[in-house]
Amino acid sequence: MPLIATLTLNPAMDLSTSTARVAPTSKLRCDLPRYDPGGGGINVARVVASLGGQAVAVYPAGGPFGDMLERMLDELDLPQRRVPIAGETRESFTVDEGDSGLQYRFVLPGPTLSAAEQRACLEAIASLQPLPGYLVLSGSFPPGVELGFYDEVVALARRIDARLVLDCSGEALRYAVAGGGIHLLKPSLSELASIAGHALDSEAEQEAAVRELVGRGAAEIVVLSLGGRGALLASQDDVERFGACEVPVRSAVGAGDSMVGAIVLALANGRDLRSAVRYGIAAGCATIMRPGTELCRREDVERLFGES
Repeated sequence: MPLIATLTLNPAMDLSTSTARVAPTSKLRCDLPRYDPGGGGINVARVVASLGGQAVAVYPAGGPFGDMLERMLDELDLPQRRVPIAGETRESFTVDEGDSGLQYRFVLPGPTLSAAEQRACLEAIASLQPLPGYLVLSGSFPPGVELGFYDEVVALARRIDARLVLDCSGEALRYAVAGGGIHLLKPSLSELASIAGHALDSEAEQEAAVRELVGRGAAEIVVLSLGGRGALLASQDDVERFGACEVPVRSAVGAGDSMVGAIVLALANGRDLRSAVRYGIAAGCATIMRPGTELCRREDVERLFGES
């Protein structure tokens, strides 16, 4: 089975808690917090490992939360390469409002990465043994990382013969699809609309947008995540829609990362693309069932996949 390496440029310690009602000014009495290692690529690696795959998480980290992140990944027995940095790893937190069932997610910007620290992240991937068959770049770019860093990731993936999987947003996403080099791209509907430059309200508009990305070589495969409406797959062969699993919704944190992790693992295991997307949907739905910042459980993923 090929090794799956993930690069998380802006990891976080994810804190989740709950309170009866979120209101201004008042002191909000919260339940005991739960901490989980977070950041797109770290979540992807955790899901791959929990589903029986081989993954290594590469990430820059510093300060108390960086130490906590490393320690918790060790406790999860997840292979990792921490790149020490001068700045301090961020904390993000999620608050569930008990009275309404609403969820509030607070995401902080993260530390600035120096050019040397960015290079060290790439060198950590290049030094992996065995070299990865898949390289997943997932999550936000922290301060200090210019868009051109993506070109270095593409060059690295080509040099080590790894298939590049991308899940990011904003300017970094628009820059990446303009340059290409992506094996698999997993945007949300809002992210796809930002690439297209206009709303994609109809199914026909969505299908045209993913076809256009594949047709011009931005990505070999596009899996558009549609939340409760499933996913849309585009490749050189065809465009196909997949429905979501019907599950109770407890938290959306990490659902997209779980989807990416399961899809990549399925492909690494030699499954066909359609089956891989179904497996990814099952993992995303299994994560939605979990509270706070918890990720999917293998038994739930396998059950939902079997029912799909």
